[in-house]
Amino acid sequence: MSAMVAKKPRIVIIGAGMAGLTAANKLYTSPGSEELFKLCVVEGGTRIGGRINTSEFCGDRIEMGATWIHGIGGSPVHKIAQEIHSLESEQPWECMDGFLDDPLTVAEGGYELKPSLVDSISNLFGKLMEFAQGKLNEECSSNEEVNYYKLAAKAFKICASNGGPGKLSLGSFLRQGLNAYWDSVKDQEEIKGYGSWSLKLLEEAIFAMHENTQRTYTSAGDLLTLDYDAESEYQLFPGEEITIAKGYLSIIESLASVLPAGSIQLGRKVTKIEWQPNIPQSLGMENGHGTRPVKLHFCDGSTMSADHVIVTVSLGVLKAGIHEDSGKEALELEFLKDEEIINGVSATISSLLSNSRHQENSKSKEFCNGNLNSVEIPEGKEINFTKVLKSRWGTDPLFLGSYSYVAVGSSSDDLDNLAEPLPQNTSYGSNASPPLLQILFAGEATHRTHYSTTHGAYFSGLREANRLLQYYHSTGV
Repeated sequence: MSAMVAKKPRIVIIGAGMAGLTAANKLYTSPGSEELFKLCVVEGGTRIGGRINTSEFCGDRIEMGATWIHGIGGSPVHKIAQEIHSLESEQPWECMDGFLDDPLTVAEGGYELKPSLVDSISNLFGKLMEFAQGKLNEECSSNEEVNYYKLAAKAFKICASNGGPGKLSLGSFLRQGLNAYWDSVKDQEEIKGYGSWSLKLLEEAIFAMHENTQRTYTSAGDLLTLDYDAESEYQLFPGEEITIAKGYLSIIESLASVLPAGSIQLGRKVTKIEWQPNIPQSLGMENGHGTRPVKLHFCDGSTMSADHVIVTVSLGVLKAGIHEDSGKEALELEFLKDEEIINGVSATISSLLSNSRHQENSKSKEFCNGNLNSVEIPEGKEINFTKVLKSRWGTDPLFLGSYSYVAVGSSSDDLDNLAEPLPQNTSYGSNASPPLLQILFAGEATHRTHYSTTHGAYFSGLREANRLLQYYHSTGV
């Protein structure tokens, strides 16, 4: 009986985020799994969720990490949220669903921009992005007042001639597209009534606004570092982009709820993983079964042996292991004092509203997490933010960044390489090969077409769980 227990393989998952808990959920709920292997999740932090961190601020539920379901059509996250009734809640919560029907764009100085001006540049930016994604049709563009396809094709040709293969950035293409647009409208009249703003400066500012929004989508500090070719491979789910009323953490808690007590060990930070790339399976065999080939070392000095380890740590942590740094801009923001952030944001918003026609009956406004409370200050027209809550993903040693993107000089193939298990399945003889699938990798950065998303992390966790299930069913264990 003891021999049977010893023979049961042990699977350890490092990280209790979306990828890790999806893998654990799939492995544990698969028929016959309890007879196949032991399962354990080790988490270096004091909570589950990883880069999903639903918190509270000034009485509201807010998301400090993942916030959106990016497209509800076909999203596994949306499906889970529906099943557990997480899309509705009576508690106040951070809700940013949908877009305003009649948005107002204000330039510094409080100058409200005409929708026609904003729409023309917004449309240009959208068409350039469609071209980069391989979605812009030449025939449709020929019927428009501005032939966006020709503009984009011209921009791409210029950028491609300036750089070598694999060196074209999305940022350089977008800027070249804006220049091509300006070349095509050289004779447009200058505008008046916007202070020191010229038409070109306003158009560039609107374009930059969309660039900055794109940076938040991609997590790239600068779009000049974002690979152009990868943009056409990235896939989006159709439908609305929505938030989760009961918090993103409800998805995580649902995945973890099926696991038996004690399966998830918190505060277990892994410092080193030893594995056996060269030792044949025929060596180290004792009593009819092999010793476990992987050894985990924890920060408290303890160790744990395993047959398979699924590593789900972030790309930032993996890069730190080879001494590569993550984004500088995010780190600079995280090091700012609360007072500096409050003063900076308050001054910026106040400058935007200083000449607005909506300020005629102005009062000083105090903001906190989107809640506005009017306070009578007769001579004051300032906006004062009173509190700030900062995320610290860039400096937290368990994450060292937010989410991944494909940088110039890299390619989508690198994401596939990150997903390759160790040892690599080379042409060993059956008796000479080391134990297979010792170390597996999951996480959003290992998914070729859905990187940077929670559903990408979810898919990667399923992928590695299914890899192990297929292995054990095919070996007849």
